[in-house]
Amino acid sequence: MKRRDLLRGGALLAASVPAAGLLSACSPNRVAPAAGRPVRGGVLRVGVSGGSAKDTLDPHNPLSYPDQARVVNLYEPLFHHDAAYRLKPFLAESLEPSKDGRTWLLRLRAGVEFHNGKTLDARDVIATLRRIVDPKAPTAGATSLSVVDAGRLRRVDATTVEIPLKHPYALLKDLLAQYSLGIVPEDFDLRKPVGTGPFAYKSFAPGDRSAFTRFDGYWRRPAHLDELHIIDFPDDTAKINSLLSAQIHAIDNLPPAYIDMIEKQGGQVLISETGSWNPITMRVDTPPFKDVRVRQAFRLIVDRPQMVKQVLGGQGRVGNDLYAPFDVAYNSDLPQRHQDLGRARSLLKAAGQENLTVELVTSGGIGSGAIEAAQLFAQQAKGAGVKVKVRITDSATFYGDRYLSWPFAQDYWFTRNYLPQVDAGSLKTSPYNETHWNDAEFNTLMDRARRESDASKRNELLKAAQRTEYDRGGHIIWGFKNQVDAYAANVTGFTANRNLPLSNYEFRNVSVSG
Repeated sequence: MKRRDLLRGGALLAASVPAAGLLSACSPNRVAPAAGRPVRGGVLRVGVSGGSAKDTLDPHNPLSYPDQARVVNLYEPLFHHDAAYRLKPFLAESLEPSKDGRTWLLRLRAGVEFHNGKTLDARDVIATLRRIVDPKAPTAGATSLSVVDAGRLRRVDATTVEIPLKHPYALLKDLLAQYSLGIVPEDFDLRKPVGTGPFAYKSFAPGDRSAFTRFDGYWRRPAHLDELHIIDFPDDTAKINSLLSAQIHAIDNLPPAYIDMIEKQGGQVLISETGSWNPITMRVDTPPFKDVRVRQAFRLIVDRPQMVKQVLGGQGRVGNDLYAPFDVAYNSDLPQRHQDLGRARSLLKAAGQENLTVELVTSGGIGSGAIEAAQLFAQQAKGAGVKVKVRITDSATFYGDRYLSWPFAQDYWFTRNYLPQVDAGSLKTSPYNETHWNDAEFNTLMDRARRESDASKRNELLKAAQRTEYDRGGHIIWGFKNQVDAYAANVTGFTANRNLPLSNYEFRNVSVSG
């Protein structure tokens, strides 16, 4: 089936869609997914938000939702977070520090195979870590792993690696648990990607679709499915229509407004409480947001409960301009911000920015609710005398050459703990520093926190760092959204997960019947 066929009939949602859609792919006496037994075989077709000609299979540089869905199924990291966001061993069995915290001993799971039949060896881990931090071509995880002294990595034996650090770092396991740090073989070739995941590469058409086959040599129970097809959908309407007409089996990022419709037509809706957030981003190095008073004013413009109610349909909770809500160091002591249009006007006047006009750049590729949030913020801003012009772009434009340079925009982030999130987006060296945040006090606090082995002292440093972002950072974090996804009635195996959409895009446990 061609993607253009999936996109046909884009007006379906404007009409009354017959209930036959999601039910037509099911057996006459369908069993509720929670009670259904997995069926071996078949093809799962998944519609994933966004994507463009810049799509990639690179395990260490995933940018969009389709990229993330692909890398989770092709590759695996040393550690991972389970459905409740608890840190667990994955390809590794253990990681233990020396007394001074400067050298760690990593022990690998024995007998793990790559898709090409090669057995996982310590050399592959060393080659992977060096690929990630390669100064000539650093990947998205390079900042996180900059603490690793890559030149001195040492193979002790086939399943043991000695990892020297440039300075003590107590949370190395968490850093190694990111989905963008999948282990690849020593001779990895992106043109023929090989990993240890439950699915092996079959085909890839950037901006369109990718196909994968079950890996029968997988170290855990192999997948139920014969094949997995991941299909790009920059447009929500086309994505929902394709699910309703049974052309695909599952979609991520269902707008909450469609929950009732999907369920009434026989489909299933998966709702997961997460730490995911869709910030409004202000570049702190660019006027008018270079002035901290403007940033503070904009944070006081937003009506957070209204955002959660209208944009998320109540599927989420209010945020306080801080991320990583599941981290033990999350600073819940800071006062909750509320809309204060009078104070916002006063701050803008003091900054010489009365009657300010700004452009807010958004895209459907950011995920469900992004465009609605931008439009609602524009309405709220009128109360402070601010005119916000909402510019809606396609995914290819938003995540194209100007990505990370928009003065005022939006983005999306999945659940992370605080230190990995800082490394990914809040340092000068971060790969995705949307706000261009580079605060001397913050940097010092983070450097001290990384080196602190005492958990209570480290948490106090992290809370202090959060206060600097709360006081003068560039993110408007108005809420944390529940992840809402949908799938057909003949699909089983999806369960709530605090990580990525659709059960962390882990399709190994999913099956399709009928």
